[in-house]
Amino acid sequence: MGKPFITREGYDQLHKELDYLWLVKRPDVTQKVSWAASLGDRSENADYHYNKRLLGQIDRRIRYLRHCLSDLQVIEHDKQQDGRVFFGAYVEIQADDDDSIMQIHIVGSDEIFGRSNCISVDAPMAKALLGKSVDDDAEVVTPRGKRTWFVNKIAYEKPEWFEELPIVENSLAQDDNEEVVVEELSADDQKKIEQEYLKTLVH
Repeated sequence: MGKPFITREGYDQLHKELDYLWLVKRPDVTQKVSWAASLGDRSENADYHYNKRLLGQIDRRIRYLRHCLSDLQVIEHDKQQDGRVFFGAYVEIQADDDDSIMQIHIVGSDEIFGRSNCISVDAPMAKALLGKSVDDDAEVVTPRGKRTWFVNKIAYEKPEWFEELPIVENSLAQDDNEEVVVEELSADDQKKIEQEYLKTLVH
C-alpha cells in the first residue's frame, strides 16, 4: 500500500505546526510545569496539573506529526492536470436538483485542518469528481439517495472565487475534559524525538 498523499501546501502547514509545537509551545509549557512544581505541594496545584496535561497533549501531537510527515508523499501540481479534476484541485460544483453551489478543495486526509470545504481524496464526492472537466456531471450517492453535480470551475492555485471557511480549533484546544496519560520523557527519549524532528527538515 502506497504512502498517503498530501499537497505541498498541506505538508508545509503540518511542518509549520510541528516547528511551533517543538520550538515554541513545548519549551514554554515545560517551563511552566517546572515553575509550578517548584511551588511545593502538587496535589492541589491547578497550574501544575493543567500544564502537565497540556504537555502530554503536545507530546502526543508531536509524535503523531513526526510520524505523519515521514510517511506522507507530497504531490506537486503537474500542468497536464489543468482542465480536469485531480488531487489538489479547487473545484466549484452545482447541484442539478436545486442549483446550490459548493466549493471544495480535494486534499489528503491529514490536511483537512478542520475546514468543511476541504475534503479527502478518498471521500465519495472526490472520487466521483476525479477526472472530470468543466461542464461534466458527477453522480454522488448520499444517505438521501443519488445526487448529480455539474463541474463549474477547476483551479490548482487557490483562486479568488474559492471562499476559505473558518478553521475549527484543533484538539489541543478542545479536549480539556479528556483524560490524558502523561509520559515522562527520559533524556534518551528526548534525544530520539529531536532526531526524528530533524529528519522531517530534509523532506
